Amino acid sequence: MTPDDLRYTEDHEWARETADGVVRVGITDYAQRQLGDVVLVELPAVGDTVATGESCGTVESTKSVSEIYPPVAGEVVAVNEALVDEPELVNQEPYGGGWMIDLRPVGSGQLDGLLDAAAYDRLTDDD
Repeated sequence: MTPDDLRYTEDHEWARETADGVVRVGITDYAQRQLGDVVLVELPAVGDTVATGESCGTVESTKSVSEIYPPVAGEVVAVNEALVDEPELVNQEPYGGGWMIDLRPVGSGQLDGLLDAAAYDRLTDDD
């Protein structure tokens, strides 16, 4: 079930805007299922600036290594340190404890161009 309260990218990242305007980012359930067992997550550092569409980290699984592409441009204000010791959280809770980074977006309205849950479901139904 794809959560309705998130926005999605065609690269299988999700984004959730918080009350203070920070955007929490992770990979979708579909993405983690395609990857298989996640064994390592490499994330940017707090204070880094990331750009939409440019890799800012990697997720390594028993099958492959995938890039993480932020859905919005901004400054990294938090990273999920729990993933260092428990990368499997990405598999267990992709929309909860398996989140990856929090970004403070530059500019507003960046989430407007992302997919809603229905559009993301249509994208992944074709695969």
